[in-house]
Amino acid sequence: MLWSFWEFVCVFAGFGCLAEGVRGGYGMSMFAAQQTPPDPCYDENSSPRRCIPDFVNSAFGKEVKVSSTCGNPPSRYCVVTEKGDERFRSCHICDAMDPKKAHPPAYLTDLNNPHNLTCWQSENYIQYPQNVTLTLSLGKKFEVTYVSLQFCSPRPESMVIYKSMDYGKSWVPFQFYSTQCRKMYTKPNKAVITKQNEQEAICTDSHTDMHPFTGGLIAFSTLDGRPSAHDFDNSPVLQDWVTATDIKVAFSRLHTLGDENEDDSELARESYYYAVSDLQVGGRCKCNGHASRCIKDRDGNLVCDCKHNTAGPECDRCKPFHYDRPWQRATARESNECVACNCNLHARRCRFNMELFKLSGRKSGGVCLNCRHNTAGRHCHYCKEGYYRDMTKPITHRKACKEIPVVPPTTAASSTEESADCDSYCKASKGKLKINMKKYCKKDYAVQAHILKAEKAGEWWKFTVNIISVYKQGVKRIRRGDQFLWVRSKDVACKCPKIKTGKKYLLLGNDEDSPDQNGVVANKTSLVIQWRDTWARRLRKFQQREKKGKCKKA
Repeated sequence: MLWSFWEFVCVFAGFGCLAEGVRGGYGMSMFAAQQTPPDPCYDENSSPRRCIPDFVNSAFGKEVKVSSTCGNPPSRYCVVTEKGDERFRSCHICDAMDPKKAHPPAYLTDLNNPHNLTCWQSENYIQYPQNVTLTLSLGKKFEVTYVSLQFCSPRPESMVIYKSMDYGKSWVPFQFYSTQCRKMYTKPNKAVITKQNEQEAICTDSHTDMHPFTGGLIAFSTLDGRPSAHDFDNSPVLQDWVTATDIKVAFSRLHTLGDENEDDSELARESYYYAVSDLQVGGRCKCNGHASRCIKDRDGNLVCDCKHNTAGPECDRCKPFHYDRPWQRATARESNECVACNCNLHARRCRFNMELFKLSGRKSGGVCLNCRHNTAGRHCHYCKEGYYRDMTKPITHRKACKEIPVVPPTTAASSTEESADCDSYCKASKGKLKINMKKYCKKDYAVQAHILKAEKAGEWWKFTVNIISVYKQGVKRIRRGDQFLWVRSKDVACKCPKIKTGKKYLLLGNDEDSPDQNGVVANKTSLVIQWRDTWARRLRKFQQREKKGKCKKA
C-alpha cells in the first residue's frame, strides 16, 4: 500500500484527512499527535467525546469473488505497449495451475508493490452484453470514502461500482462510467449533483480522457461534489450514502480502441481483457462516533468496540438500562453518550418514553420496570402501598421502605363515657361525604395523600404521609413528598376523621398549628375521603374556578 496515494485520495474525497486527523474527524490516524489519551473516546477529564476507528484500506487481504479468471484451461493473452505512434504486442500464457503464470483474484487485494506487480486477469474478450464482476465483502458496515482500481490493462469503456448495505442481498449503484452513458445505463453524462439527488449515482466519461494501455487508475470518491459533504455530521442522507457492507464492480464493456476491426481479429481479441493490480476500498469501520476501533467477537465477526454506553455491531443502540434519552450518533460537538435510567438502585430494567422525554425538556425519558425492595414509581422513588419510608436511610438503600405496622387504634375511646360522647362530638362531620365547589372553597387546603405510617405522640397521632398532589393550600406551604399529618387522639378514637394506613385519601382541611409546627392538621371538621381517580379532573376545575374568583361567590 502506498501512503502517498492514500493521501491523494483523502484530499480528492473532500474529507480533509490531514487536518482532521489531529482532532478526531475523518482522517488518517498516522498523522495524529504522537501522545494520545489511553482511550480516544474520552478526554483527559474522562468526559466522553466522539471517537472513530482508523482510516484503512478495508479491502486489503480480503477475498474477492470474480466471475471470470484466465488460465483454466491455459490460454494465450497479449500485452499491448505503445512506443511513439506504434503499438507492439508481446504474448504470454495464463495458466491457473502454474504459480508463475497464474493471475488469481487474490492479487487484487495483496500488498501493492510497484516493483513486483501482480495482476488479476479475466478471460479474453468478454464483451458487452456479457460482463465481468468483482465482489468484495467488507465483513460489516463501513463508511466508505473511496473505491479505486489500478489497471494492468486498458481501462474499461463502461463499468459500474455498486454497494450493498445488507451483506449482498440487494445492490444499489455508487457510480457509472461510460463514454455512452445514456445508451449503456440510461443516464445523462455528468449530471449535476444537488441536495435533492446527492444520494444518487451519476454517470461520467472522465475515466476515458486518457487511455494508457497499462497503469490506468479509476478512483471514485463517495463525497466529492456532494453539497452536504462539508456538514457530514448533520447529513443522515450522506451518512447513509457512504455506508456499505459489500462492494461490487461490474465491467460492462471493453475499450478496444477500434482494434477489433484489424485483419488479425484473433490477435486483437487476445489483447483485450480486464486486468487489475490493486482494488482498494478506503474508509472507516462504521461505529457512529462511539468507538475508536473494530475487533473480532467470539464468532469471529468484525464489530465495533463500543463506548459511551452504546451497543450493537455499529454502536447503533444504547446498551441495556441506558435508555434515559434516545440513541444518537456522536458529532464533533456532542458525544451523545447513552445515559442510565435513574432507578435509585431498585430496578435492573427500564424503557424509554418519548412523551416524558419531551415534557422534561428533552432531558429524561427513562421509566423503571419491576421496582424492587418495596418501591414504586417511575424512578422507584417512593414506597409501594403497604410500606412506609424509613427516613433514616437514603432512598437508594435496600431497606428504605418498611412494612407498615398494625393500623393504629381507631376503635372507640377507651372509656364508656368517652365512647358515648363520640356521637355528639362528631355530629358536625356526620353525613354523606361529598365534594363540591362550596366545600372546596371553605377549606384552606386540598391534597391527595397516601397514609404510610402512624404513631402516638401524646394527645396527638402523627401520620407519615406522602403528598401526591396539591390542589389548594393556605398560609402553610404544602410540598409534595413525605411529611406529617397531625390528628388529635380524640378525633382518631371517634373515627372523625376515619383514617387507615396504606390507603390514599383526599384531604380538605383548614390551617391549624401542629405540635411541632411541621405538616398539616386534620380534625373532626376536615373532609377525609378515600381517594377516587375520577376526582382529579373535578379538583383541577375547582382550581381554575378559584383563580377566576368564584370562591368569593360560593
